[in-house]
Amino acid sequence: MAQPNLFSWNTILSAYSKSGNLSEMNSVFHHMPFHDGVSWNLLISGHASHGSVNDAVKVYNLMLKDGLGNLSRITFSTMLIMSSSRRCVDLGRQIHGHVLKFGFGSYVFVGSPLVDMYAKLGLIYDAKRGFDELPERNIVMYNTMITGLLRCGLVEESRRLFRGIKDKDSISWTTMITGLMQNGLEREAIDFFREMRLEGLAMDQFTFGSVLTACGGLLALEEGKQIHAYIIRNDHKDNVFVGSALVDMYCKCKSIKYAESVFRTMARKNVVSWTAMLVGYGHNGCSEEAVKIFCNMQRNGIEPDDFTLGSVISSCANLASLEEGTQFHGRSLVTGLISFITVSNALVTFYGKCGNIEDSHRLFNEMNVRDEVSWTALVSGYAKFGKANETIDLFEKMLSHGLKPDEVTFIGVLSACSRAGLVEKGRHYFEIMVNEYGIRPIHDHYTCMIDILSRAGRLEEAKSFINKMPFPPDAIGWATLLSSCRIHGNVEIGKWAAESLLELDPYNPASYVLLSSIYASKGKWDHVSQLRRTMREKGVRKDPGCSWIKYKSRVHIFSADDWSSPYSDQIYAELEKLNHKMIKEGYVPELSSVLHDVELSEKIKMLNHHSEKLAIAFGLLFIPSGLPIRVVKNLRVCSDCHNATKYISKITQREILVRDAVRFHLFKNGECSCGDFW
Repeated sequence: MAQPNLFSWNTILSAYSKSGNLSEMNSVFHHMPFHDGVSWNLLISGHASHGSVNDAVKVYNLMLKDGLGNLSRITFSTMLIMSSSRRCVDLGRQIHGHVLKFGFGSYVFVGSPLVDMYAKLGLIYDAKRGFDELPERNIVMYNTMITGLLRCGLVEESRRLFRGIKDKDSISWTTMITGLMQNGLEREAIDFFREMRLEGLAMDQFTFGSVLTACGGLLALEEGKQIHAYIIRNDHKDNVFVGSALVDMYCKCKSIKYAESVFRTMARKNVVSWTAMLVGYGHNGCSEEAVKIFCNMQRNGIEPDDFTLGSVISSCANLASLEEGTQFHGRSLVTGLISFITVSNALVTFYGKCGNIEDSHRLFNEMNVRDEVSWTALVSGYAKFGKANETIDLFEKMLSHGLKPDEVTFIGVLSACSRAGLVEKGRHYFEIMVNEYGIRPIHDHYTCMIDILSRAGRLEEAKSFINKMPFPPDAIGWATLLSSCRIHGNVEIGKWAAESLLELDPYNPASYVLLSSIYASKGKWDHVSQLRRTMREKGVRKDPGCSWIKYKSRVHIFSADDWSSPYSDQIYAELEKLNHKMIKEGYVPELSSVLHDVELSEKIKMLNHHSEKLAIAFGLLFIPSGLPIRVVKNLRVCSDCHNATKYISKITQREILVRDAVRFHLFKNGECSCGDFW
């Protein structure tokens, strides 16, 4: 190009500006024989989009010195958008002043980013003043202002402004639906969607995405199905954004089969689609399926983001699957996703739930940034392990760092107090939760307090506490009290708790089983027989106790007196040897754990063949020495198995980690981490 004209120079400048090649952009600008407003705007835009705020401001100031004739609506719009995206309040106010000073205050093209900037920076009243001062407003301005009001939680003002618009467009309606949903007004968002349909306006992926999220939040399955049918009729079913929102909605409504059906028929899936299905499996108790779908996602060439990886690690935590979880930990290191707090928090939780509290704490210490979730994950991990002092120390450190605990944090602290018998500490934390942090207690908090009092033997105080609660305990609360009555042999309060639990849930086996245990410990076998007859008549079935252990990527499951394993002969022979050694060491079977009126020899045999003992024997046979034996049990470990496992750990010099329905027990050298208080 021998002698390029200004248009040609600006075309070259535009190419470098848009591509982010700032050095070439600056070079071309400085070699230009002269500049106009377009040249300056391209230079500002390049620095604003790909460089630093300071460089963009320097160019803007040079532009002012070069002559005010170069200024345009695009200049101010670019500077305002940059001020908003980089959260530069002072710069934004300065540009606003220049807008008014140089006579651009009446331009809608400038007014819209001005209002948007103030709204995004949380300065909603400045946004409102800028909006009110505009002599002319178009629909874009109205939509921008409504978005800002909703973002700041000013729902009533947004409603008034919306209703005052004469010619609402699809964006106006979608903005209201999205904003209402984000402000927790899901029902009103669905109502606005219905109004929008009646207006006959076109809907896009954002409209459907927002209203489906509202349905998921309300567990409004029927409305969700109706919207799904409308999506199919209007040919939006192949939109990946809409498909992902449908999967998410069905998962939140606990309709996992519908979610799977939508997911399978999606023409195209992205990482959001796969993550929605994975998270849905996790939230619906299908953690194994969540791990499988993550592997399928990888086979389909979709790379996980931090949220996906964090979610699959959480599923491994729910499964207590150390092997898979450590593999995902390795992947987070290789991909660099461990630097994301979502992944780090999931790993801290994962190792805590798998009983590796030391690894959990080490990862926590290695985190560059920690938030409330990080602290809560570690607090909960120590609480699950029954390490009350460590839990409380962590909680106090969390407070000293200026972080605000939430309801989950307090559940961890209160449960730690219950498992260590710290009654007064528990009362103190319950009081500050309500009075200092303004957290309204839910069933879980009240259950922790019932546990704190009743586990410590203060059953009358627990009863008094329940009578003063604003609502009755849930099934877990009553079962907690009933379990403590069994431990302390209190028939009267135990019967009251059992009757209350039966009234709440007539088919809950816990009330029958625990009350039977109380009667059995008192030798009231006629009462035990009566309860069993009642269970048979009502068709109530007790969940069978089972324990499982993982070896070479396979899960081996055992139930009491189980002979289904191909290694049964070896397992029972190992148990027999252990039993002889235990008796020599002073072990005495705790016959109170047997709820059957049978001969003494039969009781001892029944105790010897409990599921956790079978799983431990399997571990001793096959898990290499030097590695801990990890057993998971679906019910609370009985007192005899707890005592026997202490002896086994001493005799074999093996670490045995048992995760039961309540907590972790680490048996080592004849002692348990719970201090025999569980």
